[in-house]
Amino acid sequence: MKKLCESAGFLVFAQGVAGLLHEWTGWFRFWTVVRRLDFIAPHAIFVDIVLVVTGVAVMVAADRLKE
Repeated sequence: MKKLCESAGFLVFAQGVAGLLHEWTGWFRFWTVVRRLDFIAPHAIFVDIVLVVTGVAVMVAADRLKE
């Protein structure tokens, strides 16, 4: 369960970072899920920041789980 939570946290974190890099530089166009959802697109930067924070929180919480 610990590895699953760590993996999910990393994927959420990676989506947030890729979305921020796409907003700032134009890279990672195919990686970002937020850009593909039309109802979230106007708030993409905010959602990407939330994804980064959530991913870090899930990875930290996974460290507290017992094996």
